Amino acid sequence: MSSRKSKSNNLIQAEYLSQVQRILRERFCHQSPHSNLFGVQAQYKHLIELLKRTAIHGESNSVLIVGPRGSGKTMLINHALKELMEVEEVSENVLQVHLNGLLQINDKIALKEITRQLNLENVVGDKVFGSFAENLSFLLEALKKGDRTSSCPVIFILDEFDLFAHHKNQTLLYNLFDISQSAQTPVAVIGLTCRLSLSEDRNVRDVLQKHFNVSKSLRSLHTLLMLALNRVTPSHPFMTAADLMEANQLCSMDSKANIVHGLSVLEICLIIAMKHLNDIYEEEPFNFQMVYNEFQKFVQRKAHSVYNFEKPVVMKAFEHLQQLELIRPMERTSVNAQREYQLMKLLLDNTQIMNALQKYPNCPTDVRQWATSSLSWL
Repeated sequence: MSSRKSKSNNLIQAEYLSQVQRILRERFCHQSPHSNLFGVQAQYKHLIELLKRTAIHGESNSVLIVGPRGSGKTMLINHALKELMEVEEVSENVLQVHLNGLLQINDKIALKEITRQLNLENVVGDKVFGSFAENLSFLLEALKKGDRTSSCPVIFILDEFDLFAHHKNQTLLYNLFDISQSAQTPVAVIGLTCRLSLSEDRNVRDVLQKHFNVSKSLRSLHTLLMLALNRVTPSHPFMTAADLMEANQLCSMDSKANIVHGLSVLEICLIIAMKHLNDIYEEEPFNFQMVYNEFQKFVQRKAHSVYNFEKPVVMKAFEHLQQLELIRPMERTSVNAQREYQLMKLLLDNTQIMNALQKYPNCPTDVRQWATSSLSWL
């Protein structure tokens, strides 16, 4: 009898030990958040409110969590996500995408991982996209069930956020922040980093300043309010949010995009050719000969004499773009170097080009179609 009792006790102890090991393994591997948070209750409350506004009300948000390694950043977000997914109306509707700067070392790999985590590999298939922004927009569009209210909110968690900021041209971050401020699929972008001096990093500052107003200048505020005030009339006696938004657009007007509006059709075509080269060769430098060849593909395909310019004329237009600082050489020009093969870089991103084309007066239809076509006329 005693041996049976002893065997039963041993089984119970083994079961308890197994449960304790499982719980500890989950905690050590960050699979199960601790039951209590210490010292970050205020931050937790703010974070869960932001996530609920995205998940329930379709409001896009972005937040950056900064702290030393081991300070509880991952624990904080895991707790917030766990509580969020316990809400019945959220659990079946919200999608999560977890990225890590140590694993997704460039934007191309990150985009593949986003596609995989959203289970959209079959939807994408063999489609060819003209740009990163077009690809990401397609993925988010595929998540829509109907109107905006029935779109699936997506929560992006970017661990080692500072490493993403050092990707070439920061394409992923720019596009995620653009989407978070637009009326597309509701998204929440959560960055986690241990870089306490992150705001001093030039790459990060460039991204944040494009999307957040960090100016404390009273003069800038007065200019903004003055522009909004100019819209007040007897028929429109009160200043509205729309007035302020329009005034802000005027204050933050893109000077380079405005320059594009005054270019000739030939110069526009050269910029589109550069855009396609950037898409094909992933932002690698190009030279005049490459741009000319790309332009010739368009001319030959359309068989339009109206675009059939002599090569010296095209070179003049190319040099004019350099004078306007829309392109710049990668290195100093040596005396013996041939101008056709000097490496150059385009100083406009795809979003700026497409926005400028939308506003370009009397832009030929075939030129506009070429700009939005998949990669190139291969």
